[in-house]
Amino acid sequence: MSTTSLDLMFPRELISLEVSAQLPSDLQIRPLASTDYKRGHLDVLSVLSIVNDLGEVAWVNQFHAMRANPNAYFSIVILDKASDKIVGVGTVFIERKFLRGLGSVGHIEDIAVDKSQQGKKLGLRIIQALTHISESSGCYKTILNCNDANIPFYQKCGYVKKENEMAKYAPERVHSAPKL
Repeated sequence: MSTTSLDLMFPRELISLEVSAQLPSDLQIRPLASTDYKRGHLDVLSVLSIVNDLGEVAWVNQFHAMRANPNAYFSIVILDKASDKIVGVGTVFIERKFLRGLGSVGHIEDIAVDKSQQGKKLGLRIIQALTHISESSGCYKTILNCNDANIPFYQKCGYVKKENEMAKYAPERVHSAPKL
């Protein structure tokens, strides 16, 4: 399917042409589309963590809620052209700050590559594309959290280990559709 007929999260032109050109010819990188639930978006994310699939309607509602915040959420996918299935995903969201002259910070999240496609530098291409979006949006830095085992990978992507992450998880509750 042509990207021109897709309902995309953000304009295709924000993705680096240099990164696109470095992908194998059978793969395509593009913004997340409103129809990507059917292309296995959640299946790819499941390599990261537990995915609670609340159904296509809830997924589409989340897509539209994220897109309703222009210049905030940039989710991308790598698509296998032959199968029309997603094989890689990632997101950068832009946090506006009062610091650094009202600067912005890009937060990279949810980098995942289908197990059958790992080792082909797709993760690197996703990080490069998201970093490009962050920097092109004027962010003074782009940050991400990862486990210790992934530090060498992100260092190869040009990131440096800095400070520590802290987390406090909310008490577990029955999973239902988020309140939008």
